[in-house]
Amino acid sequence: MGLHPAERVREYREKGYWTDDTVDALFRARVSQFGDAPAVVDPLNRETLTDGPARTLTWTQVDEEVSRLAQVLLDEGVTAGDAVGVQLPNTVEIVIAFLAVVRVGAVVTPFPVQYRAYELTRLSNVAGVTAFITAGRIGRRAAAAEMAELRGRIPSLRTLAVFGPQVPPDAVPLDARIAAADDRGGLAAHLAGFRADPNDCVTICWTSGTESTPKGVQRTHYDWLAMSTATVEGPRLTADDVLLNPFPMVNMAGINGMFLPWLRVGGLLVQHHPFDLPTFLRQIGRHRATYTVAPPALLTALLHNDELLAQADISSLRALGSGSAPLAPSLLQGWHDKYGLEILNFYGSNEGVSLLGTPQDIPDPSVRALYFPRYAAPTRRWSFSIAQWTQARIVDPETGAEITEAGVPGELQIKGPAVFPGYLPASGVPDPFAPDGFLKTGDILEIAGDELEYLHYVDRSKDLVVRGGVKISAAEIETLISGHPKVADVAVVGYPDEVLGERTCAVVVARPGPPVTLAELVDYLRDVGIATYKLPERLELRDELPRNPVGKILKRDLRAELRAGAA
Repeated sequence: MGLHPAERVREYREKGYWTDDTVDALFRARVSQFGDAPAVVDPLNRETLTDGPARTLTWTQVDEEVSRLAQVLLDEGVTAGDAVGVQLPNTVEIVIAFLAVVRVGAVVTPFPVQYRAYELTRLSNVAGVTAFITAGRIGRRAAAAEMAELRGRIPSLRTLAVFGPQVPPDAVPLDARIAAADDRGGLAAHLAGFRADPNDCVTICWTSGTESTPKGVQRTHYDWLAMSTATVEGPRLTADDVLLNPFPMVNMAGINGMFLPWLRVGGLLVQHHPFDLPTFLRQIGRHRATYTVAPPALLTALLHNDELLAQADISSLRALGSGSAPLAPSLLQGWHDKYGLEILNFYGSNEGVSLLGTPQDIPDPSVRALYFPRYAAPTRRWSFSIAQWTQARIVDPETGAEITEAGVPGELQIKGPAVFPGYLPASGVPDPFAPDGFLKTGDILEIAGDELEYLHYVDRSKDLVVRGGVKISAAEIETLISGHPKVADVAVVGYPDEVLGERTCAVVVARPGPPVTLAELVDYLRDVGIATYKLPERLELRDELPRNPVGKILKRDLRAELRAGAA
């Protein structure tokens, strides 16, 4: 059943924003177009990620493995509309798994490899996952064995499918089954009776905001492909490009920043995981990467490491993308002056927010760092399609009135073909849309520029820690920490870090007795089974937390205090 209402579908199709394209149709078109040309490459450090040799596959070879895995999934009872969990590192297998699930019409539900029992159980139950694809080993973890232990806690889960060795009993050994899937009559019969609707759900990704309950972000072919026009047109990608993908294929950065642009234009997708700077630089040189994306903190550190860059060959790069945090003008100016490289400034979310500063529209790097295009500016016409397709406004969060003058902060609200249709109902979170259909982002921006042509990011109203570009829900971690017997009150905030941008600090009011230690909190959270990157890396003990007159914790004060301490 289509997720976007018929009226919206009719409007955007008539305007040409949405077409009959689907993810699988795009992939088949690239296979037909490029055939035996290289399509995807494993990371150089694959042996540290999972078992099996590092591979480079052509478009034809990827298509063959996709069809074989699709046949295996059908044989195991997976069919159109089923939610299929995928937990794999950035290797060729995650590309094959993603495309095979989509080919049978099922829904890809990707999970970060850092997720453990706590997140996997909760979110698999929210999504109603019926099948789960993983590897026998992810890093040092016996990932398949861990997932096998959770099967009794996920009633909907029928099939556990595993790449590589270390396949648990009653799990599907994918390497052997894919190799043996020479008869694909079942797939042919399935596809003869199935036609993907671009309005079908194609992925359920996960985001954590102010609520402690994770939100399932439903996205269709329609809105994903509309969203990807920005990440193709912004860096002006073509089939000649080599895309180096350092972001896991689990949400907006990895899927829309790299995977979908690759499907739209062709070229070579080079996988990278986990982020390791020397490996990253070697991949740029070895594969002659022309475009990649990286968080601001990394680009800042790299810009000032002349010794490391002197040993690397980055001459093939023609552009870089960044975002997830405000950019310093000196960062963009520095890359421009030292290496002649332009940085595109992306501002996006899983829900479909898409603001983009390009060198074509904002040539001055120092201006591009601070401002995004204001799509509604009457004096400017921006160079990329999403700007013409998208309505963006700044609204007074108290009165709901639209703000049209400069320098007045308000909530960014957005409407257009790249915006998602809504959260998974089982997530149990409030409707994020205004009555007239605008997405309420919760982020605070203001109008700027002599001609009111820009938007300037002011603050995030959502209670998040952004660590290395990955968003961590403070509320989720607070809820868990509050269960510790030594904790009376807690606030979780981010504090500055030169490499990751932010790290997580727990500000705790202890109960009477010996105060809780950071090691005790970390051990407690590890026992819960949360992802490692969510663990607090600093503990501050307080007699009380700062609150406003109605009792709300003043986290801005805590962040300012931690920033001052880091200065």
